Amino acid sequence: MPFSQTLKLAVRFSLREMRGGLRGFLIFLTCITLGVAAIGGVNSVARSITAGVANQGQVLLGGDVRFQLNQREANPDELAFLKGLGTLSESSNMRSMVRLEDGSDQSLAEVKAVDGAYPLFGTLVTDPALPREELLGEKAGVFGAAAADLLFERLGLKVGDRVKLGNATFELRAKIITEPDAISEGFGFAPRLMVSSAGLAASGLVQPGSLVEHAYKVRLPEGATEAQTSAIRKQAGQQFPQAGWSIRTRTNAAPALSANIERFSQFLTLVGLTALIVGGVGVANAVRAYLDGKRGVIATFKSLGASGGFVFTVYLVQIMMIAAIGVAIGLVLGALMPYAAAAALASVIPVPAQGGIYPGALAMAALFGFLVTLAFALLPLGRARNVPATALFREMGFGGGGLAPLRYVAVAAGLAVLLAALSIWFSSDRRIALIFVGATIFAFVVLRAVGFGVQWLARKSPRVRSTALRLAIGNIHRPGALTPSVVLSLGLGLTLLVTLALIDGNLRRQIAGSLPEQAPNFFFVDIQASDLDAFSALIEKEAPEGKLVRVPMLRGRVMALNGVEVQKLKVPPAGAWVLRGDRGLTYAKNQPENSTLSAGTWWPQDYQGEPLVSFSAEEGNELGLKLGDTVTVNVLGRNVTAKIANFREVKWESMGINFVMVFSPNTFAGAPHSWLATLSIPDAPISEEARILNSVTKTFPAVTSVRVKDALEVVNHLVGQLGTAIRVAASVALIASVLVLAGALAAGNRARIHDAVVLKTLGATRRTLIAAFSLEYMLIGLATAIFALAAGGAAAWFVVARIMKLPAVFLPEVAVATLLIALTVTVGIGLLGTWRVLGHKAAPVLRNL
Repeated sequence: MPFSQTLKLAVRFSLREMRGGLRGFLIFLTCITLGVAAIGGVNSVARSITAGVANQGQVLLGGDVRFQLNQREANPDELAFLKGLGTLSESSNMRSMVRLEDGSDQSLAEVKAVDGAYPLFGTLVTDPALPREELLGEKAGVFGAAAADLLFERLGLKVGDRVKLGNATFELRAKIITEPDAISEGFGFAPRLMVSSAGLAASGLVQPGSLVEHAYKVRLPEGATEAQTSAIRKQAGQQFPQAGWSIRTRTNAAPALSANIERFSQFLTLVGLTALIVGGVGVANAVRAYLDGKRGVIATFKSLGASGGFVFTVYLVQIMMIAAIGVAIGLVLGALMPYAAAAALASVIPVPAQGGIYPGALAMAALFGFLVTLAFALLPLGRARNVPATALFREMGFGGGGLAPLRYVAVAAGLAVLLAALSIWFSSDRRIALIFVGATIFAFVVLRAVGFGVQWLARKSPRVRSTALRLAIGNIHRPGALTPSVVLSLGLGLTLLVTLALIDGNLRRQIAGSLPEQAPNFFFVDIQASDLDAFSALIEKEAPEGKLVRVPMLRGRVMALNGVEVQKLKVPPAGAWVLRGDRGLTYAKNQPENSTLSAGTWWPQDYQGEPLVSFSAEEGNELGLKLGDTVTVNVLGRNVTAKIANFREVKWESMGINFVMVFSPNTFAGAPHSWLATLSIPDAPISEEARILNSVTKTFPAVTSVRVKDALEVVNHLVGQLGTAIRVAASVALIASVLVLAGALAAGNRARIHDAVVLKTLGATRRTLIAAFSLEYMLIGLATAIFALAAGGAAAWFVVARIMKLPAVFLPEVAVATLLIALTVTVGIGLLGTWRVLGHKAAPVLRNL
């Protein structure tokens, strides 16, 4: 019979068999739906946010092109060039202290000064809504200001109250509801305070060397193309090669957000793929259970002359039809996620997600769904084709023993390789995806070994007197036991959960415990050189027992390594952050006390030769640098090239004053700059910190004071939000594991009914059987939990110690929680599935023995 006719006939038989509904395939459907919805939904949301950034690039950037300079304003030639491009809007950003008029309290604020042209795109929304001049203009010597609601809360203010910023007084005339270009300014640790450019000038905060960012946003003539914006960027680099400005266009309005969304979506995609793969074990169990119940039908087909290939085709068509239903439901849920995300993320990400259907993301999810189904269904389908016609006349299953024909094993293996290859291909960071694929393969192999190991130990265990325990041990290693399936599925879910819980716990421990103990109490920024001695004297008076560390502070951008522009370099992601944006720079006569030299020598105190630089060893290694290489940085509009004289091991976790690059003092001779200082006071109470902060702010209003504990609280809050999102994602994999466990029980129900009936006939009570099943599930759950703790602990240690470079500890509470979850899930779900088995009538089973 031609293949087309065989397939047509197989489809007819498949549809007839499916008239009875999808009974027995609920877990199959749920597993596929969960995985497909997770992958499709996460990628759709990521693409919707990316589309939002692209569609609103002008609003988010504040212009068609944005030029940023640090610690200096554009010179006349640069300003003339910018004005010649189109409509220009200038703004300045810096951190500073906002004080109550009576000086009784203060708060760190992200100060933004804008001109009359702001915003070029979008709308600044305030409450109450006021014209620009009325909102920020000067009235009787007092400038206006608008602030984020958080600043009002921190200082107990209301609209109409006054605050001090530097040497000027400002009236808070409105609350900021929407700041259209906030996302292009980057992440801020403090609430926004918006003032006019004239108001910032009156405050006296901007001094030579002050850490202030000047942004110049240009609105190009109507109809400007992307090619024109790219040409402007190139022209600016050629005409002003030493400007050192950061240039962004409307197509790259929020690169940090886009990169973070991409990384997070990749992580969640891999978590979703884990859930789908775990669900694949459930697919295999469901297919095995279904086909085991169809052995009489299969034998009938064989008796009527059907070939094994025809039988395989009939049930393959059925399985893929059912998979298509699960994939379709998952795709619908995934397609709806961008709409849900638009509301859920509105307060978290200041970019409206673009609702809509994203075919690429959904197609990828559907492809993964079908591949996982096919890969895990092939082996039980291959075994099913070998069911003989004699199965009509006697009980005969195929689930417990025998392998599928070799060709089915080969195809299943090929599909698994294809699945791994696609996971890596679709990933933005293929190194991470490769690690994930390797870890998944390793976990499958090891978990299979653990399952067989548990069975081997059960088989070799000494005979015990307890009937229930003896039955439990026998059930663990008997033919067709659910041990391998439970260990594999639940082990994957629990390992992922343990890994993420330990990483989250270690981060929180560092932020809440270890880091505050090591970190200084205060950072003081923008100390003018003329105020340095007076500032030091004040600290000595207010905190005589404290330790004050002072270093000069500049901002610069790495322009080239060994004469090659950074844009032309290919560097690994781990070191790329050094080359992005502006870096804090300093110079020193002596080696910093919180670092040790790993290579090279330090320069003499009176060194006057060519500029030298000391580079952080870890970052230098990631960038492929060596002693004698050169680094070109742009500082205050001048390119400076320095030779690497040594590498330093830096203890970043100390949170002291650390820099990637420390230059010889002669490098920046004559360059205006401010100073950075830290103050450490062991066991200082909050009241003493508040007194010191108040005194510094009153005496030196231009100095920005950062209380480290306040900054750590912000970071801890962000880590908490991120941890919650990750745990929710990981719970998808755990839910899939629970479903697979339920599927494994369903797949073994026939054998359990047979065992229960025979044992009850021989005198076993229901209580004995419940005890036996409970002990069986408890032993399997305990073995799985121990593996999850070991594997998850090792994975978390690698991430925390090797990638994050933080001290890693094992957290006992995570171990206890894992054990409780494993035992609750295995025993609870196991008993729920077994209860119906215990009540099964004996006669129908005994009649077929």
